[in-house]
Amino acid sequence: MNESSQSTVQHLDAQAMSWLAHQALAAPEGHWDELRGLTLAPTAQEQASDAHMSSAWQTFIDHVAGEGLQGLNVRMKNLQRQVRDNGITYNVYAAADQPQRPWSLDLFPLMVPEANWQQIEAGVLQRMQLLERIMADAYGPQKLVLDGHLPAALIQGHPAYLPAMHGVPPVGGRYLSVAAFDLARGPDGCWWLLSQRTQAPSGLGYLLENRLIVSRLFPQAFEAFPVKRLAETYRTLIDGIKARSPAGASAHIALLTPGPYNETYFEHAYLARYLGLSLVQGNDLTVRDEKLYLKTLQGLQPVHGLLRRVDDDWLDPLELRADSTLGVPGLLQAVRSGNVLVANTPGSGFLESNALLGFMPALARDLLGEELQLPAIPSWWCGEAAALKDVLPRIGSCVIKPTYPYNTDRHSFEPVLGHQLSRREQDEWAGRILRDPDAFTLQSWLPLSHQPTWQTRVDGPSESQAAIESRPVVLRVFAVADAQGGWQVLPGGLARLGTREGIASMQRGGSSADVWVQASSAEAAEGGALADDGVRAQTGTAQRLVPGDNTPRAVLATQTQSSVPMAPSQSQSQSQSQSQSQSPSQQPSAKVLAQRQRLVTSRAAENLFWMGRYTERTENTLRLVRLSLEILNSENQNQPQLLNFITQMATRHGLVRPGVPAAALSHRVFERSLIAGLWDKKLATSVGFNLRSVRLAAASVRERLSPEHWRLLEQAELRFFNSVASDNSQDTVEVQGLLAETSQMLAALTGAQTDRMTRDDGWRLLSIGRHIERLEFLSSALSSAVQGGLIGEQAGFDAVLDLFDSTISFHAQYQQSRTPQALLDLLVTNPDNPRALGWVAHTLRSRLLRMGNLADGVTLPLAGLVPRLVDLTPEALWPLDCRADAIWTTSVQPLPLHAALADCQTAARHVSDQLCGLFFTHSGEARFSFVS
Repeated sequence: MNESSQSTVQHLDAQAMSWLAHQALAAPEGHWDELRGLTLAPTAQEQASDAHMSSAWQTFIDHVAGEGLQGLNVRMKNLQRQVRDNGITYNVYAAADQPQRPWSLDLFPLMVPEANWQQIEAGVLQRMQLLERIMADAYGPQKLVLDGHLPAALIQGHPAYLPAMHGVPPVGGRYLSVAAFDLARGPDGCWWLLSQRTQAPSGLGYLLENRLIVSRLFPQAFEAFPVKRLAETYRTLIDGIKARSPAGASAHIALLTPGPYNETYFEHAYLARYLGLSLVQGNDLTVRDEKLYLKTLQGLQPVHGLLRRVDDDWLDPLELRADSTLGVPGLLQAVRSGNVLVANTPGSGFLESNALLGFMPALARDLLGEELQLPAIPSWWCGEAAALKDVLPRIGSCVIKPTYPYNTDRHSFEPVLGHQLSRREQDEWAGRILRDPDAFTLQSWLPLSHQPTWQTRVDGPSESQAAIESRPVVLRVFAVADAQGGWQVLPGGLARLGTREGIASMQRGGSSADVWVQASSAEAAEGGALADDGVRAQTGTAQRLVPGDNTPRAVLATQTQSSVPMAPSQSQSQSQSQSQSQSPSQQPSAKVLAQRQRLVTSRAAENLFWMGRYTERTENTLRLVRLSLEILNSENQNQPQLLNFITQMATRHGLVRPGVPAAALSHRVFERSLIAGLWDKKLATSVGFNLRSVRLAAASVRERLSPEHWRLLEQAELRFFNSVASDNSQDTVEVQGLLAETSQMLAALTGAQTDRMTRDDGWRLLSIGRHIERLEFLSSALSSAVQGGLIGEQAGFDAVLDLFDSTISFHAQYQQSRTPQALLDLLVTNPDNPRALGWVAHTLRSRLLRMGNLADGVTLPLAGLVPRLVDLTPEALWPLDCRADAIWTTSVQPLPLHAALADCQTAARHVSDQLCGLFFTHSGEARFSFVS
């Protein structure tokens, strides 16, 4: 295409973009149109063509129109790739054996002008004050109920109200540390409150990732708007929790998660990493003497604050749900004793009831002496006779919601739109309400504003058509308590997009959008100064660093310009994140930072240990299968020693089912059985089972892994199970290609584990797990090879080198000198070959010695159990006067090598058992605790 043609195409694309901006599908009749900044009348489509865009959208379009439609398609592909690369997921009740679903993010941001944001901010701050007052009264004097301002059924009668917390003053003087408010813009252009979340509101992590991705896709528009920064509010949240916690600025704060199968687990891991918090599950914690402790390799470490993502019911199985495995026995007592701050204070769930919204205007006048600045959608609790009588005839224009949502003790259901019900269905719902009026709340139906979204529709096998379409949007904003006793509103939020018919939850296929809040002139000037630093960082040497344990992820200029905090990588240490977010006077002492860096929970340690073992086990199994297939399809396929060797190894490691004929008896039957077992998820020794086990172990410690590390894990598993060969086809060449590709990905995974993770005690356990597995497998394989007489023949000799992955090294050092001593020098006593048993044993021993600071040095005796093979000579293991084809039988004097190999296997098993007992099950001598 010549320059003239290319220019013409670009001009047409720009014209198409301009036309699309004005002709984009309008919001439905009676709904506010975010693109045009108005509510369209019945002649919506005719008005849409003539309506001007809002000033915010005009600014946005001015910076992207030049690229045309194709440019937006490219940006959308980049967005989706970034979501995958960052491993951003949202699970639909995730199953253990299913990959996680990528996060759904739209290309266009929701833009909130400065004037609109001032209304939202003032209204949210006022409502935070009101909620705090209601909470204080409910768990204090309860005057609101006694004076008739609130019905008892919505306070003491609410299943989420916790009588066990009545009369307990909040730790640090605040009940609420963070709350979320769902807002929608009505046809009048004003923002209305739909609901509020006070137990464990989600979204803080996702909205930050949304910002990081979308801002770098539209850097010019982002700067021109300009957009308020987010980082300060995240610092405020943590500083506020620390300031109110029992230990003050030096407090140890943890984020309590239900675990990796929770739908928002990615966010939990991301926030813990970004905020510098310990990510913990319920079984990581224990209560001793009414204080909360974290179970770590160093013993019990005090926890002074919990940012929880577990709902009230599950927090304490002693006092709440007895079947809960997500909480901590005795946690409520620790809170009552004032020894731990839980954000938010347990018992705040009753504030989420939609029925409370109808009482808020009067409560604001009584408690604050003010009128509400942020109106809520009109709500009627049917438990009030007058309200029931007034609203029931208008059920067709209302939304029916449960008074006690998400609770099994009272009637709960998904919200129902009255105007979508037939007359008969309306009558049926009216009957249900009359039978149990307390359980129902009716709200006016609010036509939600519609946000432009970028939609791609597939018209055929290879054709797709992109268009800007409107979708209903709900804005979730967050307020956090600061260290001075007030609150701050995060200048942005999480926009949730639905289908054209209405809002769909993220669980049911909804999407999200970034939220750009317009900054004031002063804030924009400050952002401009920051932008200069960002540009220099981008054009300098730090344009894009590979995230690792010691390397923070560099951000583009747009991330540093005005409102985007620098997001640490998945593996950035906690101390780095904390030191970046605190002034020098606020930073903890060097001693505290050192302790934080070394903290490894027992659960994380166990998962890291088995992650290392499963990774090495998968590699070993892959290499053994590849060697077996090569032998069965080579010129050596009829050598009995080789066939007996692979039969023995495959049987010992469970790669073929019991009863399968030996390779020497039936090559093809043995081969088919070997291949068929590769993808067997129920066979605990299969490649597929072990590969999946690596990912499951890693999922429990995801906050310690870089995005690249996690992506490698997912890609290795997906490619393996989605391969053509996994349909039980018997194409050996295809299977060998798949195994080779999987081996390459595992080599990259091993590199990520070895070179991209901080060398703390958790990493040492991962390394120990790998070396235990390697020591046992290779020593067992070499013992079988020697006993089977493989060393005395060239094919067997080469097979052993291949299994040890040392063929190139051997040929480079020894050329064709195939003697037992040369083999043992490279594979047993060599201190420099990472596949040599001597190197493995030496490294394992050094790792155990390095962990000697734990539990009064319990790992030091274990180090003494590992043989010192590097101190031996090959001649001492295999005397020169012994034939190369010597086979150890009962009638022949055993080689010293056999005893050394047996010691390796015994040591590997014993060290593994002892470590599990000492640090994971705590059944051994290491049942210890350090309490400070």
